[in-house]
Amino acid sequence: MAHTESNGPADPLPPLAPAASRGGRWAQGLPAIWGDAWGRSAIRSAQALLVLTLVAVVIWALTRVPLVLTPIMLALILASAISPMVHWLARHRWPRTVAVLTSFVAILAVFGGVITGVVFLIRSQSKDLVSQADIGIDRLHGLLVQGPYPVTDAQINSIRDALQKFILSATFGNEALTGLRVAAEVAVGAVLMAVILFFLLKDGEKIRNFLLGFLPPAQRTKAHAAADHGAVVLGGYVRGTALVALTDAVIIGVALAIMRVPLTLPLAVFVFIGGFIPIVGATAAGTLAVVVALIFNGPVPALGVVIVLIGANQLEHHVLQPFLMGKVLRIHGLAILLALAAGTTLAGLVGALLAVPLTAVGWSIIKVWTGRTTAAAPSPGTPAPGAGPAADSRETAAGVQE
Repeated sequence: MAHTESNGPADPLPPLAPAASRGGRWAQGLPAIWGDAWGRSAIRSAQALLVLTLVAVVIWALTRVPLVLTPIMLALILASAISPMVHWLARHRWPRTVAVLTSFVAILAVFGGVITGVVFLIRSQSKDLVSQADIGIDRLHGLLVQGPYPVTDAQINSIRDALQKFILSATFGNEALTGLRVAAEVAVGAVLMAVILFFLLKDGEKIRNFLLGFLPPAQRTKAHAAADHGAVVLGGYVRGTALVALTDAVIIGVALAIMRVPLTLPLAVFVFIGGFIPIVGATAAGTLAVVVALIFNGPVPALGVVIVLIGANQLEHHVLQPFLMGKVLRIHGLAILLALAAGTTLAGLVGALLAVPLTAVGWSIIKVWTGRTTAAAPSPGTPAPGAGPAADSRETAAGVQE
C-alpha cells in the first residue's frame, strides 16, 4: 500500500460563511432569513414592484396633462424627421437660425396649404354634394329594402327617429359642448407644438445636455449615445411611415379620381393621416372612402374601392414597410399590436399615433444602454449620432469660438 508523506501540517478548511453573508455583500447586516435564495428573491420582487409602481405613477401623471404632453411628443417626432433638412442647410453654410426658420416655415406651409385646400374644396362642392347625397341615400334605401336581406321601412324609420331624438336630447348638446372644448384644446395644442418644435430645432442640443446633466458623469456618455440612436430611429420611422402613408394616399386617390368619386382629395388626405397608425390606420381611414363611394356612386364603384384598398394594404405590409422601415423598426408585429392597444387605451387616438414610435425609440435606447447594440451609422441625409433634432448647435458653437 503506497504511503504519501506530508511536508507539513494540512491546510485547515475555510470556515463556513455566516448565513447573513452568503447572499453577497448587499446582504451583510441583514437578518439570516434574507440571505438565502428565498430572501434574495423577495428583495428583488419588492424592488421590481417599487419600479413598476413608480412607472405606473409617472404614466398616470403624464396622462393627466395631455395638453402639455401631446404637443411635446409630437414636436419631438417632427423635430427628428425635420432635422436632416436643417442639417443639410447648415452644411451648405446657412446660418443656424436661418436654416431652422426655413425648415420650420416650409413644414407649416405644407400643412397649412393642405388643410386650406381641403377646406376650400369641400366648401366649393358643398351644394352639389348635398344634392348628390340625397340621390345616393335614396339609392341606398332602395338597396336596403329590395336587397337579399330586406329591411322594412318601419325599421329604417325607427332608426331615423332614434337619431333625431338623440340629436335633440341634452346628451347631444353636452357632446357638442365637449366637442367645442376639444377643438379649442387642439388649437391651443397646435400652437404650443409649433413653439416647442421651433425651440427643439434651434436649441435641442442645449436642452438635451441640460437634461442629461442630471445623470452621474459615468453614465452621460452612454446616455448621449442612446439619445443619438433614438433620434436616428425616430426620424427614420417618421420618414418611412410618411412615405408609406403617401403611397397609400396616392393609390387610393387615383382610384377614386378614376371612378369619379367626390371628395377625392379630402379622402386621400384622410387616408394619409390614417397611415401613421400602423397596420390598421390606412385601412380604417379607407373605409370612409368606401362609404362615400357607396352613397354617391353605388355598390359597384364601392366594391372597386374595397379591392383597391385591399391591394394597397398588401403592398404596404409586404413591400413598402420591409423596404423602407425594415432596418429601423425591428419590432415584432405582436409587439406593435400590443403597443397600439395600450396606447389607444391610455390616450385614445393620440395614443395610437404615438405608441409605436415611442416603443421603437424605447427599445433602441434599451439596446444601446444594455450594450446589445451600438449607435448605428445613420442613413444618407440623416444627421450622424450626436446630430439629433438640434444637432448642429455644436457646429455653430464651434464657429462662434473660432
